[in-house]
Amino acid sequence: MAADQQSRNFTTADFRLQSGVVLPEVTIAYRTLGTLSPARDNAVLITHGNTSGPQMIDPGGSTGEGSWNALVGPGKAVDTNRYFAICPNMLGSSYGSTNAMSLNPETGKRYGPDFPDITVRDIVATQRLLLDSLGIEKMVAIVGPSYGGFQAFQWAVDYPDAMKGIAPVVTSPRVPRERSEGNVARLMSTLSQNPNWNGGDYYDVGGVLESMIEIRGATLKTYGIETRLRDTLSDPDEIEKAIREEATKWAEGFDANSLLILAKALRSFDVTGELGRIKAKVLYILSRTDKLFPPELEGQVMPALKAAGVDADYFLLDSDYGHSASGRDWQKWAPRLRAFMDGL
Repeated sequence: MAADQQSRNFTTADFRLQSGVVLPEVTIAYRTLGTLSPARDNAVLITHGNTSGPQMIDPGGSTGEGSWNALVGPGKAVDTNRYFAICPNMLGSSYGSTNAMSLNPETGKRYGPDFPDITVRDIVATQRLLLDSLGIEKMVAIVGPSYGGFQAFQWAVDYPDAMKGIAPVVTSPRVPRERSEGNVARLMSTLSQNPNWNGGDYYDVGGVLESMIEIRGATLKTYGIETRLRDTLSDPDEIEKAIREEATKWAEGFDANSLLILAKALRSFDVTGELGRIKAKVLYILSRTDKLFPPELEGQVMPALKAAGVDADYFLLDSDYGHSASGRDWQKWAPRLRAFMDGL
């Protein structure tokens, strides 16, 4: 771990969710790179994707979006010689923040399937409290891929004065309801077929590892992993074996309930009606081969941003790596991100 990189936890009490449910205690795990300036005005929030966490900014951090270590660090596009980078683990996720595996202080037992439904707005609200605890009122920028891009858009409409710019990458300001509902249904279908599922309370009966490996393998294929593996492998069996190895490594560290919590949170995600609230400059980035957020989205999102009076710019990442392009082909868009950061 780099000398200036630190892993920390922030804890707050009685956090009220959008639903009205109050979580008696919420902990948000986060990592930082760089040094916070005396004026506390050089912070950059790095928001991670659905199945990754703060390790996204680690050297060689293994995430579906590829490691962002080449983008965030000393002398890099998000230059931690200048900026204080903060990468918080989402509420409900699996890398240190309060989630279904956490003990409910009121019962002394794991939340399990009783963990309350949350929204992207809730996730962002916990990050606002984290920044408040560090004395950070306004950030330079928020930068993140995929689910991290959802968070960047949500931040910009919920706290318009809190940042100078946002760079949402391989993402969109909304997830169609049918897409999010379909995703939740598919996850439930796969997980509930596992003999250990037990209604989501599988912690003491052996877990659902094999189902998680299956889900991850399919996800990695959607992300474009086969293109990446064909750079070094040609035998189809070897490629399948490598996909399973990568899927297994992830599945051993990620909780199935976290996958459901974050999937359900997207059922209400749509900030397209609030784009006029955005005061930050926007750099919107898509990948030419991304199946999840295809480049055609530019034709919807950019006119909507312009119509709302947002100062928005667009960059197409010309990559064969699909949804993983932001990390895998970092060098193709790092200069554009650096220029954006310099312009803030």
